[in-house]
Amino acid sequence: MKIRAGYEISYDCPQPTPMILQLSVHPSRVPDLLNADRVHLNPPLTANTYTDSFGNYCHVIRAPAGRLTMSTDFQIQDEGKPDVVAPRAKQHALEDLPVNALIFLLGSRYCETDRLMNIAWSLFGKVPKGWPLVQAICDFVHGYLTFGYQHANPMKSAWDAYSEKRGVCRDFAHLAITLCRCMNVPARYCTGYLGDIGVPPDDTPMDFSAWFEVYLGRRWYTFDARHNTPRIGRVLMGHGRDATDVALVTSFGPCMLAGFKVHTDEVVETPSQRSRA
Repeated sequence: MKIRAGYEISYDCPQPTPMILQLSVHPSRVPDLLNADRVHLNPPLTANTYTDSFGNYCHVIRAPAGRLTMSTDFQIQDEGKPDVVAPRAKQHALEDLPVNALIFLLGSRYCETDRLMNIAWSLFGKVPKGWPLVQAICDFVHGYLTFGYQHANPMKSAWDAYSEKRGVCRDFAHLAITLCRCMNVPARYCTGYLGDIGVPPDDTPMDFSAWFEVYLGRRWYTFDARHNTPRIGRVLMGHGRDATDVALVTSFGPCMLAGFKVHTDEVVETPSQRSRA
């Protein structure tokens, strides 16, 4: 299966403003790209590209005063399979975890494990460990929070989402991640593209999506507390402790979002196109 994806995002800056952009496909998906995923900047700017401590591609720029537009459009090959389900995946004892997974057991900016620890153990303390535990957490978050774009707030944490009982996909992910960490399951935040592939189309404007991964059975598995069902066509852009580590744009000065468009669609080929491929 082929997926076409991309974005066009604009900011108005009253003065020259340094920014860190995290808008590229994750290195793990680069081999699947059918054409380059390049960040196009208008006006053209020099970018310092690096890989951060979580393995994500980042770009440092200095946005000029005025309007800056960043965009990309690419195609990527995808297996077309839903997220892996492994009901027998085991939970590891802390001392048996790889050391690079331990950071994903700790509290972070949007995931306050200290505030939700007692709640997590009261809800899930008797649930069998491993996959059933993570699925129980997803079921709870999916049913507990009400989704709505009007509930979006970049300052909202897992505790806030739990208290308000509402949020957007990042809030579903933050709350589920926090509850997993409280129950000693390493969990990391993920962001990327997720189109309406294999599901009824949604008439709301497309956006980037947030989900999470947990470490069970010696590998990372994808979970999605908002949709709470295996989905097809995820294209990972970045992962980290929470949304702080994978912010699309981090600005070091005042700026205002002036335009935001995202597209993610399956490329439907004709029989003749498939035969030529």
